[in-house]
Amino acid sequence: MAWRNLGSLFNFRGILQGRTPEIELGRRYTIKSHGAALAKNHMYDWLILLLLAVIELILYIIYPFYRFVGKDMMEDLRYPMKANTVPVWAVPMYSVLLPVVIFLFFYMRRKDVHDLHHSILGLLFAVLITGVITDAIKNAVGRPRPDFFWRCFPDGKDVYDQLGGVVCHGKDSDIKEGHKSFPSGHSSWSFAGLGFLSLYLCGKIKAFDRKGHVAKLCIVLLPLLAASLVAISRVDDYWHHWQDVFAGGLLGLVVASFCYRQFFPSPYHDQGWGPYAYFSALEETRILSHLGVNPINNSPRMQVTGAQNVNEQHIQNSDASAAFSGNRYTSIRMHEMESGGK
Repeated sequence: MAWRNLGSLFNFRGILQGRTPEIELGRRYTIKSHGAALAKNHMYDWLILLLLAVIELILYIIYPFYRFVGKDMMEDLRYPMKANTVPVWAVPMYSVLLPVVIFLFFYMRRKDVHDLHHSILGLLFAVLITGVITDAIKNAVGRPRPDFFWRCFPDGKDVYDQLGGVVCHGKDSDIKEGHKSFPSGHSSWSFAGLGFLSLYLCGKIKAFDRKGHVAKLCIVLLPLLAASLVAISRVDDYWHHWQDVFAGGLLGLVVASFCYRQFFPSPYHDQGWGPYAYFSALEETRILSHLGVNPINNSPRMQVTGAQNVNEQHIQNSDASAAFSGNRYTSIRMHEMESGGK
């Protein structure tokens, strides 16, 4: 009976539905107290990130498929060869480092290492998964860029073989990049990183709290506007066709949404401001505190084990009570039926 009351008292669903008092949500989980154990618990996730980074590097180095380009196709590929308005080195700066700085700002305010760790982990997953998918498609499709003519024939003298295909005599690196038009890497990375940031801000500032603050909506849309401007610059620089930019942006935004929801509730949720792990850790801390155990002096593994034991014992006692009640009810009904038969 005591375990049943304990289980009712520590209702995890009640926390997620916003019924937990704000004073209990003020617990702090810092990098010093829980950071090392949290990173160790997600060791395999970090190893997968490392693997994704290696795959991305390999995909960037290898040559793409050199699609057939004929003389009659050159009409749409004669745009001038220009430099990047947004350099390649700047992409990780605004799509990864900028969100991390904002994550750190919220950590300094709330002191929740779960939020910091999972936001960085989710962001890195978003950009690396997007990068791997983008470069894999680039290499497989091999679509020529709008400025392919000048990459292939830098002197303006076009040469074709017997089948009408191009015989390029430009720089090898330029020709290689000339077959990587679809989809746009700048666009996909921008919408992956800044799209994740937009979802993060949406939850943190409670943009959908039903109070009608349009200023919050403007803050949420600002990263998406920046990503859109980067995507437009790729068309203006004649490095991509509009289809490349559209597909890249959509890909990055979809991957960012999946990665965000892996760690955080929906921004529409009342508790969308915090990661799932925070509420789970809060529940474990409350249970151990009720049992007289100091959660600070115990490792998170011990906390999880203790919480699981409490829940398992609660479930076992509940099942036993239900079985006892069911057997008792069945016995009474059988007795009534036998009496009626007689």
